[in-house]
Formats: sequence, C-alpha cells, structure tokens
Amino acid sequence: MKQSEQWASKLGFILATAGSAIGLGAIWKFPYIAGKSGGGIFLLIFLIFTVFIGLPILLAEFIIGRGSGKDAISAYRFFQPHSKWYLVGLLGMITCFILLSFYSVVGGWILLYMVEALLGNVSGISSDSYGELFNTLISNPTYAILSQFIFMLITIWVVARGIQNGIEKASKIMMPALFIAFIILIIRSLTLDNIGEGLSFFFYPDLSNLSSDTILFALGQSFFSISVGVSVMVTYSSYLSKKEDLPKSATTIVLMNVFISILAGLAIFPAVFSFGFEPTDGPGLLFIVLPAVFDQMPFGIIFLIIFLLLFLFATLTSAFSMLEIIVAAVTKGDTMKRKKVTWITGILIFIVGIPSALSFGMLSDITIFGKIIFDAADFLVSNILMPIGALMIAIFAAFKIPKNVLWEEMSAGSTIGKRFFASWLFLMKFIAPVAIIIVFLDVIGVWKFIF
Repeated sequence: MKQSEQWASKLGFILATAGSAIGLGAIWKFPYIAGKSGGGIFLLIFLIFTVFIGLPILLAEFIIGRGSGKDAISAYRFFQPHSKWYLVGLLGMITCFILLSFYSVVGGWILLYMVEALLGNVSGISSDSYGELFNTLISNPTYAILSQFIFMLITIWVVARGIQNGIEKASKIMMPALFIAFIILIIRSLTLDNIGEGLSFFFYPDLSNLSSDTILFALGQSFFSISVGVSVMVTYSSYLSKKEDLPKSATTIVLMNVFISILAGLAIFPAVFSFGFEPTDGPGLLFIVLPAVFDQMPFGIIFLIIFLLLFLFATLTSAFSMLEIIVAAVTKGDTMKRKKVTWITGILIFIVGIPSALSFGMLSDITIFGKIIFDAADFLVSNILMPIGALMIAIFAAFKIPKNVLWEEMSAGSTIGKRFFASWLFLMKFIAPVAIIIVFLDVIGVWKFIF
C-alpha cells in the first residue's frame, strides 16, 4: 500500500525535512560537541563527513523512501521481500525512540527557560550565575519531568494531525523565522569585545586538537545533524511526489544544515570567550551563553524570549520526524489509526525518557560506562546506532536496489542526478562504508592491536 498522505508542496517537504535535520542537532548539539572536540579541526572533519558521507546517505534514504512509497520497515521489504533487511528500518525506529526520549528532555529545558525569561529571572545577573541557574533548573525533578511531558504533548498533538495539516504547516512558519532570529543574534555576538579568540577557535583547524574522539564525534554529528542512519528520511520521502528533484532537495537540506551549524558556532563561540566561559561546558553551553549575550542587548529579554520560542519550534520539527517514523511504520498508511498510535507511542517515549530527565539531579549518581543516563543514551544513538544504521543503508542502496531503479529515482526531473549518478554510486559502494567501518574499528581499539 502506497502512503495515503503526501506533502502539499516541495517547499513544505524541504522545510519539514530541514527542520528535522536542523533542530537540536545544529543549534544545541553542534556548538557543545565542537567545543569539546577541538573547535576548528572538528568543524573541518564534520564538513568533510557531511559532504562525502552524510549527503550521499541522505540521498540514498530519499531513494529508498520515494522508490518504495512506504514506511521505514516496509520500504526495505519492498526491495528485498524475502530477507532480513527490514531490520534496518526496525533499528531506525528503535533509535528514534531512544533519541526522542532524551531529546524531549532538552526540549523541556527550552520550555523551562522560556518560563524563567518571562518571569525575568534570566536577565540582569552576573555571567557566573548563568551556569548555576541552568544546573538548578535541570536538577529539579518536578521541573525536569513536567517540562519534558509538556514538550511531548505538543509533539504528539502535531503529529496526530498528519502531514499537511500538522508537520508541513508548522514547518513553513517555524524555519524561516528561525533564520531571521539567528542573524540578529549573530550580529550582536560579533560586536562583543575580544571575539577574535572565539572566531579563531571555531574556524582555525588546529591539528594539535585532533584525536580519535574528534573524528568519531564528527562522524556522529554529521549523521545526527542531518537525521541520517535512522530511516527518518525514508519515511519523509515516501510522502514525496515523483516530480521532485531528489539530489537538489538533498543538497539544499545539507547546505541549510551546515549554514545553521556555522551560524550557531558564530553565535556561541565569540560570546564564550568574550564572557570567559569554557567551550567544553557540555550540553548546557547554549543555555548558559545565550542569556548572557541577550542580556547585553537593548530589549534583550524580548529577543531572548523570541529566540527561545523559535528554538523550541526547530526542536519540535525534529521531534515530529522522530515520532512520525514510528507512527508511519505502525499505521502503514491507515490514517484512522494515526491518532491512537501517536498518543500511545508518545506517552511510552515520555516514560522511557524520565531517567534521562532525572540524570542531572536525583539520578546523577547512576552511570553507564562512566556516563550519566542522558549522556549514555546520547552516545549510544549518535556514535553507535546512527553510524550502524547509515552503514546498513549505504550497503542496501548500493548493492540491494537494482541499478536501474537507482538511476530512475536519481534522474527523475534532475539534470544534476544524471550528471553525478556514477560519483554518488561510487561513494555509496566504497567511500561511505569504508569510512564508517574505519571509524568504528578505531572506537573499539582494533588499530591498537594491529599497529
């Protein structure tokens, strides 16, 4: 059964897909991962991975989704009906379930900050107090769980409304407004004192900061930031018309993601060094730095509230896609089941995410391989499950889908697809799988035994 729902427009698809890709990946996670992974050298490796591995795999997910017109599990069965390849889609669903369970915690943090900003509690305080405020808020169990719950309620409500009336309409408003807010923020950040050190840290690729962790986190971030490896894009592209230019759409989405990631770095790192913060401050970096920047602006509290609202929108667009992949796979195009499945799945995700919400407070002493529950879930998704999923998708697209089908999907309405088909297929067959495997071998320490 083909998907009964469709995107109403190409713009709606681009903005919804970009919203899925951008979200917390580019705005929240990119700055703090870059901060703890070497700055400029991380940015360089991230860009290489995104262009030569992330983009080709994103296009592969588009081909699998539109070529089959089915959900994340059924799409693999469509091309390989008597095999276990459908497990790649199942892995994507499980990954999205875990991802949204801790992602919703960060969405809750945004809601908490919006309330604090409206109450006037995040302005007019010393720069040292922003970190203390952040830690106080997220360690409060009532605040952490309630805010996470409200975030999930919003996500459930929109996804339950469907593609055109829910996800697409929301994305058309949220994403353009976010770009405008970022430009305003960057203009202010670049006029702070002593910004040179921040710009140098972010853009200068210092090889002394290069490590195996830098490479691993760059690979994980490239997948996390454009939502590949979890079959979200298989689901989204299954709603896409055959008239759309897949290579152009994929390139546009990646460029938007890279652009927003760089904007986030420009907004954060000059302020980090200007105010004396540490770039390695971790998940709270954005929430500690941004209020300090806005506090230095005329009408800063108003701009902070607007930015937090748009940041919430971007976060929600990513949450929509994670919940949608699960709902689509369970309902299999039956819109009558959508609301019930969405609510049940969303509530289960909220329950599973409670330990992550409490891992900065009452469960902070519980660790998994030396990491608190939140960080362990993040590491599992970003650095293990997503790369494994991306590897499987690359192999599936390159070796399990007939070449004529790949050509038809790549070239449909696309001169670029025809021109770069051979290059894309080469990257999918040899470069992407080999690069992912090499990084994994480094993670598990194989090279130490060989050399």
